[in-house]
Amino acid sequence: MDSTELKARAKINLSLDVLGRRPDGYHDVKMVMQTIELHDRIFIEVIEKGIEIECSAPWVPNDKGNIAYKAAEQLIERFGIKKGVKIRIDKNIPVAAGLAGGSSDAAAVLKGMNSLFKLDLTEKELMDIGKTIGADVPFCIRGGTMLAEGIGEILTQLDPLPVTNIVLIKPKIGVSTAWVYENLNVKKLTSRPNTNIIINSIANGNIKKLAQNMKNVLETVTSGKYEVIGEIKQKLVELGALGSMMSGSGPTVFGIFSDKAAAMRAYEAMESNRWDRYITTTVSP
Repeated sequence: MDSTELKARAKINLSLDVLGRRPDGYHDVKMVMQTIELHDRIFIEVIEKGIEIECSAPWVPNDKGNIAYKAAEQLIERFGIKKGVKIRIDKNIPVAAGLAGGSSDAAAVLKGMNSLFKLDLTEKELMDIGKTIGADVPFCIRGGTMLAEGIGEILTQLDPLPVTNIVLIKPKIGVSTAWVYENLNVKKLTSRPNTNIIINSIANGNIKKLAQNMKNVLETVTSGKYEVIGEIKQKLVELGALGSMMSGSGPTVFGIFSDKAAAMRAYEAMESNRWDRYITTTVSP
């Protein structure tokens, strides 16, 4: 086998709490993460040498600025792989959107190269390598429904969330994760998610209670600068969402819907040249 194809699925946060800033400058977080069906397609082909990146989105870097490149480089250097890889990314997940698109691409490259070069690395070993590339990469390797702690790399498997209908709205703005964290004042946070309620709602399959208790403390920063985030949340709820929240550091906002028909009605009603929209579902590994 000299080529392989994988799906690199996006994620949303069902809750996101920031506990404090660490001495190394990173922040300790406590969040519930969930894989969704929206995905990039990753094609990996063995070549004589080097790392080549092609992407359907021309603004995505094709060099070391691409986290998928870093993933390939890690494996080639760690395991003395004599060949190279050509990686083609068919991009469907919006970039810099709070959906871990880049991290998911990197996770797919690690899994794909593990298979192509018969490295026989366990999932745990892949996750340990992924941790050195990006905080979300270990989650993207395993996927599903998880509690993430530390800087996001300490993962606890949760009960799988029943298949849930999701509408995503991505405003046509880019948000820097570093900027959001730099401008977050943890000591001034007055409202935090109750992570235990989120976890119990998932365990009980109570989608309505989950949706009503979602909270993301990073919204205090991002929506403070971009009013469109609050506007989208309100519109989705008016259109029947059980709950709506920004994912990650934003700017993507999602709404949870009780069934596919309700999600489709909201998706159609949200047509606008001010944002991109997607309709999808949650998935288990």
